[in-house]
This record gives sequence, structure tokens and C-alpha cells, in this order.
Amino acid sequence: MADQKFPTLIEAARTWARIAALSFGGPAGQISVMHRILVEEKRWLGDDRFLHALNFCMLLPGPEAQQLATYIGWLMHGVRGALVAGILFILPGVIAIMGLSWIYAVWGDVGFVAAAFFGLKAAVLAIVLQAVIRLGRRALKNRAMLAIAVASFIAIFGLNMPFPAIVACAALIGWAGASAGLAAFTAGGGHGAPGTTHLADADSLLGQSEQMGDHRTRATAFRAGGWAVLFWLAPVVALVIFAPQSVFTDIATFFSKLAVLTFGGAYAVLAWVAQGAVGTYGWLAPGEMLDGLGMAETTPGPLIMVLQFVGYMGALREAGWPMPLLAGAVGGLLATWVTFAPCFAWIFFGAPFMEDLRRNKRLGAALSAVTAAVVGVVLNLAIWFSIHVIWRQVRVVDAGPVSLELPVLASIDVEAAALSICALIAVFRFKLGIPAVLAGAAGIGLLLRYG
Repeated sequence: MADQKFPTLIEAARTWARIAALSFGGPAGQISVMHRILVEEKRWLGDDRFLHALNFCMLLPGPEAQQLATYIGWLMHGVRGALVAGILFILPGVIAIMGLSWIYAVWGDVGFVAAAFFGLKAAVLAIVLQAVIRLGRRALKNRAMLAIAVASFIAIFGLNMPFPAIVACAALIGWAGASAGLAAFTAGGGHGAPGTTHLADADSLLGQSEQMGDHRTRATAFRAGGWAVLFWLAPVVALVIFAPQSVFTDIATFFSKLAVLTFGGAYAVLAWVAQGAVGTYGWLAPGEMLDGLGMAETTPGPLIMVLQFVGYMGALREAGWPMPLLAGAVGGLLATWVTFAPCFAWIFFGAPFMEDLRRNKRLGAALSAVTAAVVGVVLNLAIWFSIHVIWRQVRVVDAGPVSLELPVLASIDVEAAALSICALIAVFRFKLGIPAVLAGAAGIGLLLRYG
């Protein structure tokens, strides 16, 4: 659009700050906010380019909404634009989760705080189940994808197979299916761009040219990607060398692995976190995981910001520092750093090859299979959460390779079960939004404890 002035980096930063402040409700809500402001209101890019960018970001590990913001920032202003967009998108969440983590650590056992989080846990169960259904509708397009989802659920729920192994197996199945020409493994698309009108790329500010400018050249992007990898790994390597037995080293290495293998969004990541942070390291209890997810659901920014809370609680309890709250803050910020620093590297390394990646049918089929597997993983997460919230006691059943956590039926928490049912009705029957459901559940939790 020749008649529209190209925004300066400062003007773009104001827009990204506004988007960040409005980005509630998980990736679907965040992507909708970006589309409304960037495509419909600002007309900076067209619908096809927006969807193209989103499909590219879905091929990458990490939070797709944050990476979409980073990539669009790169399209607009190169490396500086990517940094501004990506950092501003997560900054409100970093501040909010850090503040809530501190409150939780200091006053989490205080009656009214505990009562509010009791209500939030029930609402989070409904929200996770909603995510399973939404993801399943998009990913399980045929019997082959359904079989992959079922197999992944059995693998993680009954066999305790590690999440990376499930991802790897699913990707190999998808790649092999596409290579064999099987129709079931034809790569599908990603999200559809929301909105009722279609803005052509030629009518947008960026236009439809694939050549975006000298500051977006391949060499510049690669150099920036190299710096991102260096900034990501430098503290990890330093901790491994100088403090190999520290909880901070465990946080840095554990969440770095997550950053490389987090296909499928925040809910898939939480299934792995539940295995590691709760089961292996013992940083926090299952109910506390739900408390952290409730924080992330009610604050702006990516849902994966819940990992900051996990890092905070782990360092708070394990560091052994004379100032545990300071240790928690360091652990939380370290978890955030190693989670998001790689996201910038993936964008910078992948952006120059976006078209080639999108046209690679075998890669697309592999990612489609991974997405199908993630449905089973997130279903496992929903069941795992429900077992630990609705029942007060859990027993472990071991039979050869099978290891299951099952509830002790007589230990059911009637109030938690009733509140979970109410949350499910609110989400699926009355189609209430996430903020309303969370606020209502927290309020009911307070009434049950003090009414």
C-alpha cells in the first residue's frame, strides 16, 4: 500500500506492547488478537502472509504465538524488530508470573489464597480437556492419526515412555508414511486465520513480494541466530561446568531439553513437566502444577510461562540459599531464559527458508503425526490432573512394563468433583470464556471455604 507510511520501530513497539497486554486465553486467543490488530486494523500484512507465517511457526518447537510475533517483527524490521516483538510479547507474563509466584510462596497456605487456587484447579481441568477436543478436531483427520494418538496415550499413561521418544516415533511414522505415498499422511494445514474478511497481500503494507529488504538477508538472520544460541547455551554450559549438582543446573538442562522438543504447545509440554519436575525432581506437587497453570491462564502472554513458576518453586525449595525467595526468582528467570532464547534462534535460522519448509510434504506429514501424538499426550495430562485434584489418595500399580497411577475411589473430594463438573458445564454447555470461568471458579472456591 503505497499510501500508507511504514511504521518506525518505536511505533511498532507500541503496537506489540498493546498486543502483549491483550494476549490472554492461550495461543488461539493470542493469535486472534494479533490477526485483528496487525491484519484487520493496521493492515501491515495480508491474510495469506499471516497464515503462511503461522504455518511456518507451527513447524518449530516452542510457543507458536510468541514465535509468530517474533517472525512478523522480523518481516517488518529485521532482527531488531524480531527482538522487540518477541521480548515485548512475553514481558507482561514474565512480570505477572514472577509476582504471583512470590505471593504464592509467601501466602500460598493462607486460607483465602488456598481457597482461590482450589477453585482455579477445577477450572483448569475443564480448560485442558477443551484443549484436547480442539486439538483432536484439527489433528485427527483419519484413522491413522487417531491410531497415533491412541498409541501415544498408552505409551505415556501406561508405559511411562518419555515425551521426546513419543515425539520422535510419531515424526518417523509421519515421514515414512509420506515417503511411501500413503494418503493418510498427506500434510494438512495449520490454523485458519480468524476474521470474516480477506485482506490480500498486495493490499497490505508489506505487499506480496518475497524479497523483504537487505536487513532481512540470510547472512544477517544466521548471525542473529548464532548469537541467540550463544546467549541460550552460555549459562547452561557455565552451570554444568561450575555447579553440576546444583538445582539451577537441573533447571537449565531440563528446560533446555523442553525448548528443543516442545512440539504441540504448552499443554504437551506440561505432560513432560509432570513427568520430570513432579515425578523425577520433586520440585512441586501435582496440585501446585495446576496452581501454576491457573496463573498462566489468568495473565497475559504464552501459557508456557507456567514453566517460570515451576523453576521458581524448584529453586525456592532445593537451592539451599539463605534467601529462598531470591533463589526462587533466579530459578524462575533461568527457566524463562532457556525456554525463550531458543525461540529466537529457530526464527532467525528458519526464516530465510520459510517457503522451502512449507513446501516439504514429508516434513509436513511428520509434524502432522507429531500433532496427532500430542492429542494423546494432552489427554494423559487431563487425566493425570483430574486424578490428583478430584481424589485425595492415589495408588501406583506396577505390572511388568505397565505402571499406572490410579485413584483410590473412596478418597474422592466431593467439592472438587462438583466444582470440576460446574467448570465443564460452563466451558462446553454455556461456551464461557476462559477469564470468566477462572474468575467464577476462584469465587466459588472462596465461597466453599468461607461461605
